[in-house]
This record gives sequence, C-alpha cells and structure tokens, in this order.
Amino acid sequence: MTRNDAVADLLAEMADRLEAMDVEYKPRAYRRAAENVREHPEPIERLAGEGTEAVGGIDGVGDAIASKIVEYVETGSIGELEELRDELPVEIDALTGVEGVGPKTVGTLYEALGVRTLDDLEDAAEAGAIQDVKGFGAKTEQNILEGIEFAREAHERQLLGEAVPLGESARSYLADRPSVEAVEIAGSLRRWKPTIGDVDVLVGSDDGERVVEAFTDWGEAETVLEAGETKASLRVGSVRVDLRVVAPEEFGSALQYFTGSRDHNVALRNRAIERELKMNEYGVFDVSAVADPDAGQRVGERVAGETEQSMYAALDLPLVPPELREGRGEIEAAAAGELPELLEEEEVRGDLHVHTDWSDGENTIAEMIEGAAAFGHEYVAITDHATGPGMVGGVGLDDATLREQIDEIRTAAAEADIEVFAGVEANIGEDGSISVAEDVLAELDLVVASPHAALSGDGTDRLIAAAEHPQVDIIGHPTGRFLNRRPGLNIEYDRLAAAAAEAGTALEVNANPRRLDLGGQAVRAAIEAGATIVIDTDAHRPASYEYMRYGVHTARRGWAEAGDALNTRGPGAIRRFLD
Repeated sequence: MTRNDAVADLLAEMADRLEAMDVEYKPRAYRRAAENVREHPEPIERLAGEGTEAVGGIDGVGDAIASKIVEYVETGSIGELEELRDELPVEIDALTGVEGVGPKTVGTLYEALGVRTLDDLEDAAEAGAIQDVKGFGAKTEQNILEGIEFAREAHERQLLGEAVPLGESARSYLADRPSVEAVEIAGSLRRWKPTIGDVDVLVGSDDGERVVEAFTDWGEAETVLEAGETKASLRVGSVRVDLRVVAPEEFGSALQYFTGSRDHNVALRNRAIERELKMNEYGVFDVSAVADPDAGQRVGERVAGETEQSMYAALDLPLVPPELREGRGEIEAAAAGELPELLEEEEVRGDLHVHTDWSDGENTIAEMIEGAAAFGHEYVAITDHATGPGMVGGVGLDDATLREQIDEIRTAAAEADIEVFAGVEANIGEDGSISVAEDVLAELDLVVASPHAALSGDGTDRLIAAAEHPQVDIIGHPTGRFLNRRPGLNIEYDRLAAAAAEAGTALEVNANPRRLDLGGQAVRAAIEAGATIVIDTDAHRPASYEYMRYGVHTARRGWAEAGDALNTRGPGAIRRFLD
C-alpha cells in the first residue's frame, strides 16, 4: 500500500466514524478528500514535507483535513481519529463490509446492542436481537446474517488495485539493491486475480541475508513479522508482503512454481511425469535413468530452471501467460498451439463509460475529455448517470437535463482533439426496463445500461431484456458487484452472452478495481458465445483513466484478444457499431 493509500484509508475511516455518530456534512468532505488523495500523482509525504498549504493544493482537501494529513505523516497517527475510535470502539471496516450495513447502522447497533465486531453482529442476528431495534426488522436481520460470512472472507483479502501498486513498489525497491540479480512479483497478484491474500515477491540472489536485511529496512514497512536467511514477511498497512530469496540459477523455476495456480502446477507436473521428468520449484529434472525419482528434490539431470520459459519448453510447451494459469484448459491449448494472443494495454484506444460533475463525477466535461486525450485515448464517451433506482442523493439526470447535457457535450466535442460521444448510464429496472425516455435515448450516441439496485438473486432475464433493447449499446458492470462489499447478481453468463451477441450489445468489463465486472470466467463465456466485450474505467475523475490496466488484465484472464474488445477499434468503427 502506498502512503497515499494509507492516508486515504484513514480519511475514509474518519468519514465512516463521523457518519456513524450522525455528524452531518463532514463525512462527504472526508470521502472526497480520501478519493483525491488516493489518486493524486505526487507522494503525499513529499507534499506534507512542504506544509499544510501544499497538501491543501489537492482538490477537495481543505485546511483542516490538510493539517490532519501532515500530522499523520509527521507522527504516524491522527489525534482526532484516535478520539473517534475511543468514542466509537467498533471494527468499522469489517462491519460495513456486510451488505446492507452502513456507518449509520453500525452506530445504531453499537448504541442499542453494543455490537463492536463481526462476531458480535453475528451473535446479535442469531439471537434475533437486531429485529427488535427501532428501524430494523426480521428481513433486515436475516439479510445481515446471510452477509456476514461473505464479509468475513472478504475482510481477509485485498483489492487488486491496492495490492498492485504495493507489489510494484516492493519490486522497484528491491531491484535497486546491489545484491539482487532478479526480482518479480509472484502468486495470485501476478495472475491478476481480483482480490489477493498476500503480496508475494521473489528475488534471485546469492546473498539472501543481505536481501532480507534490505527488505526489512524498506521505508514502506510498518511491522516486521518474521525474518530469516532467505525469507521475510512485513506488514504494510493491512497487507502482508512475503519475500523469498532463491539462487539466481533457480529463479525461473521458482517464479513458475510460486506464481501458481495450484491446479496449473499439478497439471504441469503430471505432464512432466508422462515424459519421465520431474518438475518442482528447483527446475525440471530428467529422471529416466533414476531408480527412485522421489528420493530427493534434485534427483536426475537438471534440464531447465534458469528461466521460466525454459520450464515450459522442457515440457514441449510455449510460455503460458500468468493470467491464464488457472487449470482451465490452458495447458491443452498450449500443447495444441492454440493459446490466444492476449489483449495488450496499448491496444485499447478509448473509454466508453466516464462521468462528470453533471452527476457524481469530480470534473467538468471538458476536463474529462482533456484527461482522456492526455492518457492517449482517441475517443471518450461522456455517460453520466440518469435518474432511477440506486441513484442516491439526486445525482442522476432527468430527461430534460440529459437533453441540456447533450448540447453541452456536442459543444465540447467540437473543440476537442479527440472524438467525443454523447452518452448516458441508464439504470436497468428489476423488470429490465431502461430509466430514460425512448426519444431521449434516440438522441444519444451511446447508451450504457447498468443495474444499480436490487442487486441480489438471479439477474439473467433482467439483463437480457436490457441487452435486447434496441437503443442499448453496452451492459455496464453486469453483476453490480463491489468486491469485498457485495457479491452482486447471479447471472447465467452463457445465456446473457448469447442474447448480447444476437442483439449486437457489448458486455462491459468495468475496470474500476472495486468492481472488475465482468470477471475473467464471465469474459471467457462471453467470448465463446460470440459477444463483444468493452473495457471501460467508469472514471469519475481523470486520474481514474489509469484503471484501464486492471480491466485489460481481467479481460486477459478471460482469454480475450484485441479483436474481442470493442474499444480496440478506431472512432469510425465505434460509430458503425453504435449505429
């Protein structure tokens, strides 16, 4: 976790605790500051070193919040936050991880029942005590009880968007150490899974003790959990970072082994056995002339291991990209020469789902267009929220306002250096209806339709109805999931994908690391059914265009090639698809 992320997490916690204590206005200010600090390109500690005024230069960070940020950077804590924790001694992050439990619910249940932890919440729900609290009922209590297990599991895992910057920071730091010959991220993080347990870092070096010493001196580290001759573990915020040091000549085999997955590695080992080879973290060994191939780790002649590619080549296979290593037919595809040419980040040419300050975005239409151009996009679609279920706080635009915005977008487009599409993110009702009038939909270049409410149970028929609507171009974040927060709708992906392919409607891979929706397996189902996918960031500010990388790698986990994604096409081809 970067220092910016750590500060943002504390500001978000302050927002939740203030809201739980029924404080008005301040929570929204802290949340906005948290988001902007998280995505600010400059290290927060550098700004804090220049003083409160420099920190206050971040959009949405006033003097009061800036002083708290400086206080944290200088002392490691925020006095007011510690006071809030004493006044409301609850595990706010864990409790609000239960779907339907917001900060105000946490505050109410603490006051009424003394609920502090997930265990307390579960005990109260099982005892039937929650339904007796004013404002609650038996159905709410049952929903809370059903959501606790998911929240408990989610609380132990980190979002990809939080883990990747931390892993890359650790890799960069170690790469600069003179004793390090090779370094790479391993584990599920290298496979770009949507959530991960720990950050695994592998180093090739002949001086393990020196590498471990450097690792434990890393400035990001908050706690050293353990340190040995070739292994060490640190705690950075809530994330555990594990280091393993191996001999340089075994770096390739160790990288393959510790990248996983388990199912992928088991299949590889079985293929090795068929060829009278033994495969493990130390290399590939020829055991054809050995009486007892299981007698030791390095039995037989070593035939591969210095590079990861050599490990696969020894088994007559091309290198399998990490995103595919899940034991889902990738080895068979590799053996048959049928591995996909996976989509690359640089092949994406535009973003078709972004928001502005007309709804819940932070920036103007012009600023979001300029941000897309600066990111390197050839086009962007402005798709602010329409009114409808799930739009809290009046952020959605009614039909009259949408017409006004269309004119504004057209004006901005005439002055832009890139192609600009006038769009909307409409809401999909429980019956599959679209929350914008037909005549308004017809005026728009592009319509993203997304579910924002009633996000449990089976959503297949609902989404199919929306995909078949003649004006809908994209189904946005189809399940409506929020990773580590809510699982979202259950969907029969093969049915939805077939309907979308027939209707010519694209299915979105929402690249926001809190969503990554569709997920990898769903992307693969969509592609196999002949549907078009589109990778969008759902950006609410220019900095969020950086999310595109998470969407691309999620699509790669679904075996996506460039031709499968709508936004690898040029502006003219996009217009033809929309028409």
